[in-house]
Amino acid sequence: MEKSRDVYMVIGGSGFLGRHIVQQLLDRGDSVCSFDIVQRHFDVPFYSGDITSLDDVSSALKNSGTTCIIHTASPPAGLKDQSLYYKVNVDGTKTVIGAAVAVGVRKLVFTSSAGVVFNGADIVNVDERLPYPEVPLDAYNDSKAKAEEAVLEANGKGGLLTVALRPAGIFGPGDRQVMTGLYQVYERNQTHFQIGDNTNLFDWTYVGNVAKSHLLAADKLDSPPPAVPLSEQQENPLLIDDVPPFTEEEEKLIREPLAYVDVTVGKHRVPTSEARPLGPYVEPPPNAKGIEAAFNDPNPLPPVRPIIRNRFDQLSSASLVRAKLRNIEANPLQVAGRAFFITNGEPCYFWDFPRLVWHQLDRHFPDHRKPRSVFKMPKSVGLTAATGAEWFGMLVGKEPAFTRFKVAFSCATRWHNIEKARRVLGYEPDVGVEEGIKRMVEWWYEEYQKGSHKQKH
Repeated sequence: MEKSRDVYMVIGGSGFLGRHIVQQLLDRGDSVCSFDIVQRHFDVPFYSGDITSLDDVSSALKNSGTTCIIHTASPPAGLKDQSLYYKVNVDGTKTVIGAAVAVGVRKLVFTSSAGVVFNGADIVNVDERLPYPEVPLDAYNDSKAKAEEAVLEANGKGGLLTVALRPAGIFGPGDRQVMTGLYQVYERNQTHFQIGDNTNLFDWTYVGNVAKSHLLAADKLDSPPPAVPLSEQQENPLLIDDVPPFTEEEEKLIREPLAYVDVTVGKHRVPTSEARPLGPYVEPPPNAKGIEAAFNDPNPLPPVRPIIRNRFDQLSSASLVRAKLRNIEANPLQVAGRAFFITNGEPCYFWDFPRLVWHQLDRHFPDHRKPRSVFKMPKSVGLTAATGAEWFGMLVGKEPAFTRFKVAFSCATRWHNIEKARRVLGYEPDVGVEEGIKRMVEWWYEEYQKGSHKQKH
C-alpha cells in the first residue's frame, strides 16, 4: 500500500534556504505552503505570523492541513540585539514543537547549524558524536544548539517525529550575506589581503544541496529503523556480548562502499591490469580492446574495496553497539531523533573560496581590479589590529568591519564528516563548490543589473 503524500509547511519559506526548499518541493509536485513574517513569493499559499505565537503557528498548521513541518526560520548572524536569537531560535522553535504536538503534525525537520559544536578549537573531520561546547562562544550558535536540543528531545512525544540537519557555510543564488560581504571587499579593492597562511580547510555547502537534504530527511523520517531498538527485545541486554548481531539492513548501511564526492574534481580512473590505456606495445596484450574499453567507460562499476574501520569510527561495530546500549529506545542508524552534518563533502582552503568569487566578478567588471601581490598578515597581527579597531569603534560608536571574531573565523579549520548523512539519509551533493559559486555570482549580477543591491560600482 502506497504511503499518503505529505502536506509541507516551510517555516521561513520566504528566506534564502526556505525558498529553495519550497521550489524543490514544487518541482517534484508536492503540496507546500509557507509561514513567515513577510511574503516575497506568490506561488504557494502563505501564512503570516509570529513564530513565537502559539496561536499563529497552530492556526496556520490547522488551516493548511500540514503533516510535515520544515523549520528554517532564523535571524541572520551578526545582529547587535543578541536576545533576538534566543527569542526566535529557542522560544520560536519550542512554540513550533508545541503547536505541532497540539495539532497532530507527524514530522518536523529542523535546520540547525554545524556551528552548534564549534568550541573555538579546530574542527577536523568531526562527526555527530561531538558534544555541544560547555562554554558558548556566541549567541547565534548557542541559541541554535538549544533549539536543536529541544527538537531532538521532542522526538516521539505526542506522535511527533523530529530530525535536525546541520549545514555548514551555506551559499548560492539568493544569498545576501556571504555574497554581500565578499562584494564589499571587491568593491574596496581589498582582495589582495590575506589573514593567516591559508592552510585551514573549511566547509562550504551549496544551498540546493542543503535543500535536497531536507527533503530526504522528511521522506525518511517515518521509515522504520534498520533494526528494532533493544527495548523491544525479549530481554534487554546489559553487556556488549548480549547485543543481537546486526541485521542485513544494518550491515548494508555500514559495509557498502561509498563513491568519492567528485562533483567539483570530476571522475578520474586509476589504471589497473583490467582497465588501463594500452600505451606503446609491440604485441597487444590479451583482450586489449576490452582493457581499453573498460578504462574509457564513462560509467565504471561502483567501488568494491572493503570498508576498513577502527573502534573510534562512529559507524564501527563497537561504536554502534555502545550506542545501542546507551539508548535502548532507539537505533543509532535511524533518522528520527538524530542530527546530521550536511556539507558539500569537499572542504577547501579558506581563502580559495572568496578568490574564486572575486575571479567570477572579474568577468563582469574586467577593469576593476589591478594585479597586486598578496599581502599576508599572520593571525597574531590580525588579532592585534582587530582589537585596536574594536576599541576605536567603541570610542566613536561605530561597529568595526574588522573584528577579532572575523580574524579567528578566517583562520579556523572547520570541516565535518558527512558519512552518516550519506548512508542513513542517502544524501549526496549534486552541485560542487565551483559550479555553485558560478551560479551565485550569476544570480547576484542579474540582481545588480536590476538595481536590487545597495552597493554601487
